[in-house]
Amino acid sequence: MLKQATDIEMENRLREENPWWLAGAGIDPKQEAMLRRDYLPALLALIQPDAPQQAVVLMGQRRVGKTTLVIHAIHALLQENVAGRDILYLPLETPSLTGSDLDTLVRRFGKMFERPAGTRLYIFLDEIQYQQGWELQLKTLADSYRHCCFVAVGSAAAALKQKSAEPAAGQFSEFLLPPLTFCEFLHFVDKETSLILEEGDGSGPRRFVATDIHALNEVFVDYLNYGGYPEAVFQGGLRMNPRRFVRSDIIDQVLLRDLPSLYGIADVQELNALFNTLAYNTAQELSIEELSKSSGVSKPTVVKYLEYLEAAFLIKRLRRVDQNAQQFARAMTFKVYLTNPTMRAALFTPLTDNDPAFEQLVETALFSQWLHNTARIDSLCYARGKRAEVDLVSLDAKQQPRFAVAVKWSDRVFEDAKEIKGIIEFARANKMGRKPLVTTRSQTGVKTMQDVEIEFTPASLLCYTVSKNMLERSR
Repeated sequence: MLKQATDIEMENRLREENPWWLAGAGIDPKQEAMLRRDYLPALLALIQPDAPQQAVVLMGQRRVGKTTLVIHAIHALLQENVAGRDILYLPLETPSLTGSDLDTLVRRFGKMFERPAGTRLYIFLDEIQYQQGWELQLKTLADSYRHCCFVAVGSAAAALKQKSAEPAAGQFSEFLLPPLTFCEFLHFVDKETSLILEEGDGSGPRRFVATDIHALNEVFVDYLNYGGYPEAVFQGGLRMNPRRFVRSDIIDQVLLRDLPSLYGIADVQELNALFNTLAYNTAQELSIEELSKSSGVSKPTVVKYLEYLEAAFLIKRLRRVDQNAQQFARAMTFKVYLTNPTMRAALFTPLTDNDPAFEQLVETALFSQWLHNTARIDSLCYARGKRAEVDLVSLDAKQQPRFAVAVKWSDRVFEDAKEIKGIIEFARANKMGRKPLVTTRSQTGVKTMQDVEIEFTPASLLCYTVSKNMLERSR
């Protein structure tokens, strides 16, 4: 008969993974020293005793810092005087733990220490996808242990996205951790306070100015090429070989392991070819027919692969509207964005700020700042008609445009209306609550062009502003 891990071996492993069970102990000092993602307060708000849901599903792309965020959440709980023995961290990929169902592990934890009845327990389930039928197990746990808060974390994002959409997930709060935002990146490299100032008295919408736009742009170029992953910021050596880090440790894990195992994909070379095409053409308008021809993948397979790649948080599609902000009955084209501009630089080559393709990275980066806010990202589209063309348009609940942005990486647009005729025509055709916005390389101001009042702002500053506002709204 084959041997299994003994109860003593399992408990010893749990003690190793939960050092805070010892009186006076805490998280690993190396993890404590790591800079915290600015999304930590938002996660902590979801696990407070008065939170509406008992279970949180933490999703996101590989290597964006989900496990580190969990460890920092545990540290925050300890700082709030939650007893260490009331916190359980379970790395479910550990061999000694994979053979037990979640209920068995939670009951074992409950019996290990004496507590008053009803004590609130915090249980973090890392790499949840290693548990067969995890969504039903998690629902059962939330129903059975009303005094417990559960946080399920996984790096096989496609599996989590698929399962959390099932009926059993009705009791779950979804928390999407995006790649590193520009606001966080500036904070991590200790440039935020020296390069950004807030305007106004705080009574209206938050507005920011750059103390030195050229210095901010230099950091922005670094962010687009290298800064999308926290680990790449912490470890300077990763910049020497970003292709290995992003290609091997992130993209290949999804394309060669996660998606094939989940969807039974036999030809991973097809999937890889399509993804490379999408990455090179991020922020560009595409069609199924074009993608099929360029990648050599059949049209039905392209449609499926797009769904898979989007479920894995590698890409995000954007729908098209016409110049009157009306949707097409049958849209033939769409835009595809990488969820992290760093992926394009790692797959091909880092870009300088004068490269013709750099504007694509700028638009991709701006789009990615909205990723955490599901409602806002779903409201975005792009407009293209006979006369009007706009990169990003946000629609309200009545499908009316709230704002429109033309993404440019040039200061010529500040002087030449012909460079932005598409957004001028869109503004004429639609009433919006805000002035149409055009990004520049360094120019700021409001000008009237062809009887339309246009606001101009540097692209790097807009990326900061959007990411900062998204962080504030998440708390």
